[in-house]
Formats: sequence, structure tokens, C-alpha cells
Amino acid sequence: MELDLGPEVEAFRTDLRGWLRIHVPSGLADLVDWNLAPVTGGHRPSALVRALADPRYLEWEQALTEARLVCPQWPAEYGGQDMDAIRMAVLNEEFARAGVPRVARGMGESLVGPSVLVHGTPEQKAAFLPRIVSGEDVYCQGFSEPGAGSDLAGVRTRGVVDGDEIVVTGQKVWTSGAARATMMFVLCRTDVDAPKHAGLSYVLVPFTVPEMQYRPIRQMTGAAEFCEEFLDGVRAPLFNVIGGLNNGWRVAMTTLGHERGGRSTVQHLRFEGEFWELVEAARQRGRDTDPLIRRRLAWAYTQVQLMRYGGLRTLAGMAAGRQPGPESSIAKLFWSEYHKRLGELAVDILGPEALVRPEGAGYPTTRWQNVFLSSRAGTIYSGTSEIQRNIIAERALGLPKETKPAGPARKTGA
Repeated sequence: MELDLGPEVEAFRTDLRGWLRIHVPSGLADLVDWNLAPVTGGHRPSALVRALADPRYLEWEQALTEARLVCPQWPAEYGGQDMDAIRMAVLNEEFARAGVPRVARGMGESLVGPSVLVHGTPEQKAAFLPRIVSGEDVYCQGFSEPGAGSDLAGVRTRGVVDGDEIVVTGQKVWTSGAARATMMFVLCRTDVDAPKHAGLSYVLVPFTVPEMQYRPIRQMTGAAEFCEEFLDGVRAPLFNVIGGLNNGWRVAMTTLGHERGGRSTVQHLRFEGEFWELVEAARQRGRDTDPLIRRRLAWAYTQVQLMRYGGLRTLAGMAAGRQPGPESSIAKLFWSEYHKRLGELAVDILGPEALVRPEGAGYPTTRWQNVFLSSRAGTIYSGTSEIQRNIIAERALGLPKETKPAGPARKTGA
């Protein structure tokens, strides 16, 4: 099944395929599987680290920069091509099918940039967006705290205005990519007397200053893919407050909308490759003749195809001029729960082999052990599955909000 997106979009697809044939360096697609299914955090396997340092990748990055294809969805004055959502989806799909990377700018492109474009002033857009495109600024996220994860509005990190600066103090946790970051986008409380959602601000703060300390968190996979940070009076200009003081919740919701569903139109391509890897693993171990395993593999294939059709529905909505809404939560809930069950299937296919730790320093895991362990985190980060179900129920289906239990009865005097 393919969507007819009209002659102009199909002409764009044809031109893009021609451009890829000319400009993709020979052997780039063979350096590493650029379309690996996502795992938790900012951990980069050694094969990917080597690939990113390869001259062919650097040549590819230069070609994309010259063609304004690093952040092509952004306005031309900030280094993009004003590419609409339909063409962006086509571009992502064609790059994935060609097996080459997008050279995206991480959270700067996928989360900070869209939020600045929606809520930033013209001066803020001119200051922050080109530095993301060039790679000068690399962002990590400062949302979750030890006492505020799914209940994001409960953050306790403080932001205090001091002249023309804001001073941020507090703790953040579960941060991906901190080791490579130069900037952090922080949600902090700037008005302690305001209602819960009303006293928050969204601030871009420097990450490499002495007042910002971070340390890795070791996970059950053995990797340290996340970090926790301690902000001890980190200063940033008030200019770095996006959306205005005490308006950070609206900006954060824009960020989360892109985080949860930003790749829904191409998500299936990443999981499809992983699925066929698992089929091959079953064949090598003689498990492909087991009727129960075959039935579960058929289920997994069906789920990947449903991801594809969900992406096509999102794409069709974009073609009709509709912007993504609660369906970003549907996509996030679907793929994260699927990936958890796929990890369980992989362990069942491997049998006792799944319990054996491979040789090596530290605490190494095999490909499928890592999927099994890390996929559980996918149902937690970017909003837990329970939170996603609430969003779908209330915003997509229009169901009433869950009634909060009444507190203890107050005693009155006799």
C-alpha cells in the first residue's frame, strides 16, 4: 500500500533519489546499520562511533550541509529549505531506504528547534537556530527530576531572575547525550506562588560551565546511557527564556509533542530491519519450525506493518493540512509496548543462550539481551505508557478525566 501524495511530491521523491545516487559516498551505507531500532539513552555503540569518524561520513555531512539538508524543515533564513511535513516524511523515508543517515542535530533539531520556531522571538530564532544547524550547539534535555517524571509539572528546580539573567538551581535526571552536550533546555519553576502549571519557564542554559555538574547512571544493561545533573546557580541571559517567563508549560508541550511522535512516519523502517534480524536468529537456532515461535513472529510482523499504516495515516493527515495531535501519544505507546514484547520473544528464541554474559570488560550484553533489557525503558521515558493512555483517553477520545480520590475527612470540634 502506498499513498498518492500528488505529482509535485512524487517529483520531489524522484529528484531526491537521483540526488542520493550522485552524492552518497561509496560504502557509506555499509559502515554501520544506520537504521538500527532505537534503544535507550545516548549510548553510542563502538561501531557507530567509528562510522561517525570515517571520512565517508564527514564527506556526507558536508554534502548535506551544502544542500541545506541538515535541518531542511526550517526556514531558509536559518539554514533550511522551508520543507513541509510531507516532503520531510518522504526525505526521511528515502534516506532510510537508502541505508544512509540523516545527519540530524539530535535534540537541537528534533526538540529545541521546533519549540523555538513556535514560541521564540525573531531575535531568538536568529540566535539559536543557525548554531544548531552548524553543530556548534548540542543540546540535552533538562526535564525529569528525582521527584518529577511523568508528573512533569511538579519540577522543583528553581529559576530566579537576577537583573538581566536567570539563575537556575536544582537537579535533573535521566538525561540522554549529556557527555556530548554543550547546552541544556531546562524546565524550571520561576513563580512558586503560581498554580502548578503556570509558574514554569523554559530556559536554554550552558552545559559546560563549572556550575553544571553531571555524572553517569549505570543501568541494568551495563551501559551508562543516562546522566544526572546538579545545577548550582547556572546563569543564562533572560534572552534565553523561550516563550516568556512563567509560560514554560506551553513550550514544553510543544517539545513533548515532537519527542513522542516525531518519527512516526518512518518508525516502521527501523523496526522492520530488527524484525528480520530476529527471524534469521530463529532460523540459525532451528526455532523457525516451532509453531508457537512462528505465530509470535507473525504477530511481530503484523505490528510493524500497523506502525507503517499508522505513519501513512499521519502522512495523509499532513497532506490534508492537519497537524499531528494526540496521535503522537498513540505512536509512542504502540512502538514502546511492541518493542518490549519483541525483546521477550527474542529471549525465548535464544533460550538458555540469553542468560549467558558475553566475554569482555565491564558488563557487556549481546544484541538481543540489550533489546530485552533496554526496551523496558521505552515504556517509561518521554512519558510512561500509563500517561500516554491517559492522554489518548482524554484528548483523542474525549473521555472524562479520572476523578481524584478524596482526601481524609477533616475533623470538626464537638
